[in-house]
Amino acid sequence: QVQLVESGGGLVQAGGSLRLSCAASGRTFSSYTMGWFRQPPGKEREFVAGINRSGGNTYYADSVKGRFTISRDKNTVSLQMNSLKPEDTAVYYCAAARWDGTYYYTSAYDYWGQGTQVTVSS
Repeated sequence: QVQLVESGGGLVQAGGSLRLSCAASGRTFSSYTMGWFRQPPGKEREFVAGINRSGGNTYYADSVKGRFTISRDKNTVSLQMNSLKPEDTAVYYCAAARWDGTYYYTSAYDYWGQGTQVTVSS
């Protein structure tokens, strides 16, 4: 089992940057596929970015491709967000899937953090 805690959210102006971090506890963190999702106000949770166990494969939602970068190290997965837009405003969640692969759906992930708020003002 793994516990996930997100940090780094906040208020930023359009065009600005934020870096989200997700700290993971548990000895088997390196065996999980990791992902970032977000839930805008009044909408369903949606996929943002994912990274496989080794970190060698990353994939993104079309809406953030070229602006966001996911990365991982020993016990942390990060999301660097550049050129932020008001439509990026959401609660951002870190998630872990027990199997290695490419996963875009919430149902594929087994563990979730509590979320961190990102607000982009115009």
